Amino acid sequence: MSLAEGSRMKPKPPLVPLGTLIGRELRNEKVEKPMVKYGQAALAKKGEDYFLIKPDCQRIPGNPSTSFLVFAIFDGHNGISAAIFAKENLLTNVLSAIPQGIGREDWLQALPRALVAGFVKTDIEFQQKGETSGTTVTFVVIDGWTVTVASVGDSRCILDTQGGVVSLLTVDHRLEENEEERQRVTASGGEVGRLNVFGGNEVGPLRCWPGGLCLSRSIGDTDVGEFIVPIPHVKQVKLSNAGGRLIIASDGIWDALSSDMAAQSCRGLPAELAAKLVVKV
Repeated sequence: MSLAEGSRMKPKPPLVPLGTLIGRELRNEKVEKPMVKYGQAALAKKGEDYFLIKPDCQRIPGNPSTSFLVFAIFDGHNGISAAIFAKENLLTNVLSAIPQGIGREDWLQALPRALVAGFVKTDIEFQQKGETSGTTVTFVVIDGWTVTVASVGDSRCILDTQGGVVSLLTVDHRLEENEEERQRVTASGGEVGRLNVFGGNEVGPLRCWPGGLCLSRSIGDTDVGEFIVPIPHVKQVKLSNAGGRLIIASDGIWDALSSDMAAQSCRGLPAELAAKLVVKV
């Protein structure tokens, strides 16, 4: 599953230093808002993946000048209920954690903490339902030139900017690849190991026991113990007005493509075509 988002398709303007952009906003100078174009494509074998695309959100309802966009992917496992619940409730829980009546700069500063609170609240509410499925979440908020990403699990978000610089905006919470997360789980009393088969041989990726989940962070998964947490990795970046392209995709894409390969495969293409191409590569 992949969701690609590209900025305006006009000729590339000269790069503006980040400090200059921030200085303009602090002095309340007018900075042109980006034109956001997006596409989506899906090739999900199990039908447990869901998109959230909200291009018309507003910090102040009824005021178009306060608009922002939300893009998210929910990759469910052990069923679809956690993915559906997070899709339907996470945005509301995030926004409810931001103080009302504050300006844009304060809103953006409050957003990372609100994302953490929203993920945790959504997880608590889902666990109260008594269901055992779980989901990864990669949740992206675009407000002007500021991009904020929160994620649990292994659905990745990358940023491809002018000059071919590819940046990873998420952290993969796979126990197999993330030593820091393995240490956190074991320090909390959990066990990390591979699946034992008859004869004592170990097979497959590293998993957290009890439960046997390959991920160390998710929403849901009530049956795998307190070592699997819903606290997201959060990263906030500010683009220059040269823009860039985001590629948000679940693990099936990243198992087949590196971040650089995914970015290179769709450079210069319209967003809708780029999303379809990333899924097919």
